[in-house]
Amino acid sequence: MALATEIRAKARALGFDHIGFAPAQISERDQARLEQMIAQGEYGSMGWMANRVEQRRDPKALWQAVRSVLVLGVNYGPGLDPLKLLEAPDRGVISVYARHKDYHDLIKKRLKQLGRWLVAEAGGDIKVFVDTAPVLEKALAAQTVLGWQGKHSNLVSRHFGSWLFLGEIFTTLDLPPDAAEKDHCGRCHSCMTICPTQAITRPYHVEAQRCISYLTIEHDGPIPHEFREALGNHIYGCDDCLAVCPWNKFAQITKEPALRPRAELMAPHLVDFLSLDDPAFRNLFSGSPIKRSGRRRFLRNVLIALGNSGEADAVPAMMPCLTDSEPLIRGAAIWALSRLMSASAFQKLREETASQDDDPTVRTEWERADSLTTTL
Repeated sequence: MALATEIRAKARALGFDHIGFAPAQISERDQARLEQMIAQGEYGSMGWMANRVEQRRDPKALWQAVRSVLVLGVNYGPGLDPLKLLEAPDRGVISVYARHKDYHDLIKKRLKQLGRWLVAEAGGDIKVFVDTAPVLEKALAAQTVLGWQGKHSNLVSRHFGSWLFLGEIFTTLDLPPDAAEKDHCGRCHSCMTICPTQAITRPYHVEAQRCISYLTIEHDGPIPHEFREALGNHIYGCDDCLAVCPWNKFAQITKEPALRPRAELMAPHLVDFLSLDDPAFRNLFSGSPIKRSGRRRFLRNVLIALGNSGEADAVPAMMPCLTDSEPLIRGAAIWALSRLMSASAFQKLREETASQDDDPTVRTEWERADSLTTTL
C-alpha cells in the first residue's frame, strides 16, 4: 500500500474528515494577495498579520527542513442554518465555530497522534500547527483536494461546504502533492452580496476593518458607528458569507461530539448576558473561544445587538450597564438605550447620568447619542 494511502486511512481512523498533500510552498497568487493586504494596511489592529510576513509567504522560512505539508480537515457543519437565527433579533447569534469547545485542542491532539505514527512508519521529522503560527493554511489547503478559497476568502469543500477546521503537519518527507481542486465559485457572488457590512470589497478579498468577525472578536474599542446597525444580532463573529454558499448543499452535520453546539449558545436571549460579572463570564465560557475576547468586548457586542433588537422591554435590564466599571460597556449601553427609549426619556436619562461619567469616550457617546435620538 502506498504511503499516501496509508496516511489517509490513518487520518480518517483518528477522526479527520479530509486530508490533502501540499507542496511546501505558497502559490504566487496567494503571496501577492498577502503582500497587497499588508501594503494597504487592511488587517486592522491584527498586527500579527504584518509580523513574520516572510514566514507566511514561504513555509521553508518557518522551518527550513520542511518538504511536504499534510493539511487535515475536521467537519464542523451545523445542524441548523445560521441564517435562520437572524430572524430573531432578541436572540444573540454566535458564530458556529464558537458554540462548542475550542477546536484547537481537539485538532492538535489528533495532529500529534498522526505525526507520531508517520514518524514511526516512515521516518523523517514533523511539526504540527493549528492556527498558532504564521502559516497560510487556507492557501496551502487550496493546493490540495480539500477545496478552494471562495470569494469570501475561506475554504470551500465540495463535500463539506464552508465548514472545515484546518490543521497542518509539516514533514521532512517528500510526499507526492495533490492535483489542486479547481475553483468552482463561477459567477456566484452570494457571499459578497449578503455581507452586512460589505466587507468583501472584491472577490477573494476581505477588508478586515469592515468584517463583523473582526469587529466583534478582534477589535478592542467601540464598534464604529457606521457598522453598528449592520451588526444586527451578531454578538460573536459572523457566518453569513459562509452560510449562504451554495456548496453547503453538500455539507454534512458534524459527527464529532466535541463540536456539537452547547444548547445555551444556540440562540441565547440577549438580556440574559447582561448580569454577567467577570467570574460568571469566565465560568459560562470556560473552554470556549469566546472566553478569549473577554467580558468587556462581549457585553459591548450584546448591547449593540440589543440596540438593534427593538426590544424596549429590555431597557430596565440595561440600566446597570451605565455604571459598569468598563467604559466600553457604558458607551455601548448609551447607544443601545438611545435606540430603545423615547427621545424625552433618553434626554431625561442623559441629564441625570451623563455628568457623572468623566471618561472621554463615554461622554462622546452621550453627546452623539443625544443628537441622534428620535421619538419611538
